[in-house]
Amino acid sequence: MITTIDPATGTPLANYPYTSEIALREYLRRAEAIAHGRLEPIDLRAKCFRTLGAQLRGKRDDLAHLITAEMGKPIAQARAEIDKCAVTCDHYADNLAELLTPQHIDLSPETGLIRLRPLGVILAIMPWNYPFWQVIRSMVPALAVGNTVLLKHADNVTGSAHAVRRLFEESFGPGVLTDIALPPDRIGPLIDDPAVAAVAFTGSNRVGALVAERAGRAVKKSVLELGGSDPFLVLADADIAAAAAAAVRSRFLNTGQSCIAAKRIIVQRDVFDDFVDAALAELGALTYGDPADPDTDLGPMARVDLRDELRAQLDATVGEGGRVLTGGHIDDRPGAWFPPTLVRVPATSVTAFIEETFGPLGAVLAVDSPDAAIAAANASTYGLSCSIWGDDPDLIGHVADRVSAGSVFVNRISESDPRLPVGGVKASGYGRELGAYGVAEFANVQAVRTAASSGA
Repeated sequence: MITTIDPATGTPLANYPYTSEIALREYLRRAEAIAHGRLEPIDLRAKCFRTLGAQLRGKRDDLAHLITAEMGKPIAQARAEIDKCAVTCDHYADNLAELLTPQHIDLSPETGLIRLRPLGVILAIMPWNYPFWQVIRSMVPALAVGNTVLLKHADNVTGSAHAVRRLFEESFGPGVLTDIALPPDRIGPLIDDPAVAAVAFTGSNRVGALVAERAGRAVKKSVLELGGSDPFLVLADADIAAAAAAAVRSRFLNTGQSCIAAKRIIVQRDVFDDFVDAALAELGALTYGDPADPDTDLGPMARVDLRDELRAQLDATVGEGGRVLTGGHIDDRPGAWFPPTLVRVPATSVTAFIEETFGPLGAVLAVDSPDAAIAAANASTYGLSCSIWGDDPDLIGHVADRVSAGSVFVNRISESDPRLPVGGVKASGYGRELGAYGVAEFANVQAVRTAASSGA
């Protein structure tokens, strides 16, 4: 049995039973049958995406309130999450025909083409921090090519998982996306099941490695997004006010619980003090409180255990020479509360730079040069995204070329966009979501070669 908890109060919300083995078998059978029969006209699939986008917009407030109740996201940001999902559905509706158009290859006198075909049933193991967006981002491209989905969502957003499934049922019909609730010991055997063609996972490195190992033993495709400790580089010629405002927004959006948040803020020493002063002023303007209030910028973290883990990381960082510039004090009210906190660190070897800090804790480091900033940025096992702030295009190009990251953003924060691929290198995982690359990840890239006609 799963019990969801309101992280703002610690109050139980609802109870959900685990999916029975009989029900799971039926879901798999139905999903497999639909996937292998889904070569219907592309325009029909595009129409389904259009309907899904309209459904999201029509139920925006109800869905946003569900997100806020289950994982504590401030309500204005929860509404924005639903909006982004709808825009992404529209994008694939508009571009599906082009994305799936076969590529014709000149093999004269023969003909050749490359086309995308569905793999089958995709098992999607998704996290709680963006309960709707993570599913849309990962699985809409997979559905675009004709696959079907079994969604194993995080336990604490089980209500959101049910809502996602209902949206897809209303837009695509039953069985195209089905949510399941399983304890950890049942996930491995599900990956092994012959009906599952591939696995998508977003979450921790530890669990991601287990998923990849299991999928690898079964010789099944997997796409992993394993988080990040993204560097935010501020060069000496940057617009300091703009960079500070962006760093605070990136680090503390969604109460800091984002894979692509600016977790390691690396600033050239020439402008370090000015940057810190500006960042502290921006932090002081944030509203920290009731996530149901539309004016709130930061609410509680999603779970108490996650709050306690972040507290331990802060304590370790301070013990290693870090100095808290603001925040850090946790009151004893019920719920998973952790105030917006900024800590100055002495080196890249401290906990806040080595580990991913998944919550409202930013770490800022002073460096002497752009090359020192590059070295600090790359002093991490992660490589998801990077944000670079400066004015000299040549210097920015020099830095961007040398930073190990799946995405680089110049004078803007890291943000996903349905037109661009998302994914990382190193310990941040492999594979891509969104854009044309996201469609191809869970496709059989099939080559067809036809002999020249001998005539009559």
